[in-house]
Amino acid sequence: MKLYRIAARNIRRNRRRSVLSCTAIAAAVMGIVFFSSYLKGMQSDLEKNIVTYYSGEIRVQHADYERYDYLNPLHLRIEGYRELIREIEAHEAVALLSPRIRFPAAVYRDEETYHAWGVGVDFDREREFQNLDAYLAEGRIPYEGRNEALLGIGLAKEIGVGTGDKITVMTTTMRRGTNAVTFLVTGLVRLPVQQLNGSWILAPVDRVQRFLRMGDSVSEILIKLKDGVSVEETARELEAGLGTEQTRELSIKTWQEENTSYGFIKMAGMVYNFISLFFFVLASSVIVNTTMMVVFERVREIGTIGALGMTRGEIVRLFFLEALYLGVIGSGIGVALGIGITVPLSFTGIDLSSALQGVSFEVSNRLYPSVNPGLTALAFVYSVAVAGLTSLIPSTRAARIEPVEALRSI
Repeated sequence: MKLYRIAARNIRRNRRRSVLSCTAIAAAVMGIVFFSSYLKGMQSDLEKNIVTYYSGEIRVQHADYERYDYLNPLHLRIEGYRELIREIEAHEAVALLSPRIRFPAAVYRDEETYHAWGVGVDFDREREFQNLDAYLAEGRIPYEGRNEALLGIGLAKEIGVGTGDKITVMTTTMRRGTNAVTFLVTGLVRLPVQQLNGSWILAPVDRVQRFLRMGDSVSEILIKLKDGVSVEETARELEAGLGTEQTRELSIKTWQEENTSYGFIKMAGMVYNFISLFFFVLASSVIVNTTMMVVFERVREIGTIGALGMTRGEIVRLFFLEALYLGVIGSGIGVALGIGITVPLSFTGIDLSSALQGVSFEVSNRLYPSVNPGLTALAFVYSVAVAGLTSLIPSTRAARIEPVEALRSI
C-alpha cells in the first residue's frame, strides 16, 4: 500500500488525536489571520484619517509655517489662495482641495472656559473632501457669510450646547490681538476620530478670515489625488509648475514628508511587523509542540511497523505525510475561521470609543478590519511547512530505535 494512503488512514483511525492536532493548528492560524486583518484595518484607517483631517496627501503651506506651528503663526499664510487653487485644480492628478485655517480657541459658556480647535473651511468643498454630510449627527451645514458653526459632538456635550444654541469663541488674531465672535450652532458632527469629536469647531472660512483679521488668505491647502497617481511625482510637478513669486514662499509636501504623520505611520508599521512576528513565533511553538507530542507518543507504533518490514526512510516519510495532511486541514480551517470572523467585522466594525477616551490618537472610534491576502496565504503555507518539517525531528529519532526496544517502551 502506498504511503500517502497509509497516512490518510492513520489520520482517520486516530480521530481524537487528529482532531486535537488540527484544533491547535487551526487556533494558531486563525489568530494570525485575524490579527493581521486587524492591523491592516488600523493602518488603512490611520492613513485615511491623516490624509482627510490633518495633512491631505499633499499639503501647501507657507515655507516657515511648520517651523513655528506651535506659536500659531497665522501671519505665515497663503495670500490670494483662490488663484492658487485654480492653478492646482488644473493639474490632471488633483481630485479634491480643501483650503483651511486652523487656530486654537477658548469657548466661553455660562462663565466656564473650554479649550477647542477652530477650523475655517469652505463647506462646499469640505462636504466632499471629508464626506461631511455622512457624519452630520443633527442640524445642518453652516452657510457662508454667516456666524454659524458645526461642533464636534463630544465638544458640544462637554460644553452643554446643542443645535440652535450660541457659543462665544475667543482667540488671538493674525496680528496677535485678541478677538471674540459668537457663533450659532447649526449642527453637530460625529467625526470618526475621538480627538476631533472633542475639540473641533468648523466655521465658514470667510467668517474666520474676518474674525482673525487675515484678509483673503488661509493657513493651508490640503490636496487629495486621483487613484493610482504618484503622490511624490505630483508634489514635485506642482512645486515646479507654480512658479510665481508668491508660490516660491510656499512649502509643498506629501503626507509622508510631514514629520508627525509619516513618522508615526513608519513607527506603527515597525511595531505591527514585530507583533506579527511574535504571533508567528507563538503559533510555531503551538504547532511544534503538538506535532512532536503526536510522534513521540507513537514510539510503539513505529516499532510495530518497523518489525513488519518498513524501512526507516519510509517511517519518516509516513509521519511527514501525516503531519503535512494535518497541517493542511488545520491551516485551512484556521484560515476559514479567521476570514469568517474578519469579514462580518469589516462591515460592522469594532467599537473602540471607550478605549480611546481621553487618548490623542488618529484611529477612528470604529475600526474595520480588512483581510490581508498576503499574510493570510503566508500563514497557511508557513503553518503547513512548520507542521511537516517539525515531524521530521522526532520521527527520524524514533525510526532509529530498534523494533524490539520500541515494542518494549510504554
